[in-house]
Amino acid sequence: MRSAPSATTDDAAEPLISPVSSHNEWDPLEEVLVGRLDAATIPSSHPVVACNIPPWAARLQGLAAGFKYPRTLIGPARRELDQFVALLQSLGITVTRPDAIDHGQRFGTPDWSSRGFCSTCPRDSMLVIGDEIIETPMAWPCRYFETHSYRRVLKDYFRRGARWTAAPKPQLTDALFEADFRIPEAGEPMRYILTEFEPVFDAADFVRAGRDLFVTRSNVTNRMGIDWLRRHLGPGYRIHEIESRCRTPMHIDTTFLPLAPGKVLVNPEYVDVDRLPDVLSSWDVLIAPEPDPIDERFLKMTSLCGKWLNMNVLMIDEKRVIAERHHTGMLRALEKWGFEPIPCDLLHYAPFGGSFHCATLDIRRRGTLESYVR
Repeated sequence: MRSAPSATTDDAAEPLISPVSSHNEWDPLEEVLVGRLDAATIPSSHPVVACNIPPWAARLQGLAAGFKYPRTLIGPARRELDQFVALLQSLGITVTRPDAIDHGQRFGTPDWSSRGFCSTCPRDSMLVIGDEIIETPMAWPCRYFETHSYRRVLKDYFRRGARWTAAPKPQLTDALFEADFRIPEAGEPMRYILTEFEPVFDAADFVRAGRDLFVTRSNVTNRMGIDWLRRHLGPGYRIHEIESRCRTPMHIDTTFLPLAPGKVLVNPEYVDVDRLPDVLSSWDVLIAPEPDPIDERFLKMTSLCGKWLNMNVLMIDEKRVIAERHHTGMLRALEKWGFEPIPCDLLHYAPFGGSFHCATLDIRRRGTLESYVR
């Protein structure tokens, strides 16, 4: 575990040992940050929000924008989230939670105003690289101050020795967004709603494998954002882009997810395995099974995510993995590949942005910085 500089000028003082230390997606998990549903607010209307959901859903979202999520959605999701937290704790993992804040309050900059969203997915707004937590420059205006609900936790980690960085806050003016953007049809060249006006990225568009990170360019992550992180991390890390065939890309963890050294789970609909980066040539590529159908119509209508949430699993270590109980095809596939799946319910979290991987942020995994690719 990497030592951080002492917080005092007293030479005799003991150096602080960072409570934050995580280098990949699979080392034994010791502490994790889990989101909250309190005061979750339907995202405010904006083209960058609407571009990732079907047009009919975008119209409904626009009508409800800025209102609190209904109890009929929050209730089942909260019960499942509480069970998930209890499961993590039963496995000996320390669970840390953000503060409950009112996401319905209006805020703004000189250029725009918005209401908030929620604190359900810490994986989106913060990226852990070793002993450093990086607050990311998110493209959704409603998420501009999302990390404020985590500030008590971040300050605690910093006082205890962690490094804490915030990427440049974006302006999020109209210049960042293509005015006449439309979702590309199958067979058309890929295009994104983001311009290269300034760096923006969600942490959930990146996954970690020691000294190598993998990223998808998306409707919330542009090339400037990828370049910013590449320069920030320096020559000790490499960032490789995963090409996605998704027409509305947003977040890599339903497209490409490393599960263990030399094993990566890929979405066959979004990824051409013949076009993966050469550094993965010696890895086992595990093809995700088709997700089990979801019969609950209201849940399908309100989900902010695509159908591939069966891939959104959380590794406890190189063998044990928490996966959605509903997706029995994925559970069987994980067993076949030599993993030990731990079934859990989190299906009703989809309207708030994801499942197990999205709902968490690895704070500490027991391991060291290694290279796992050629």
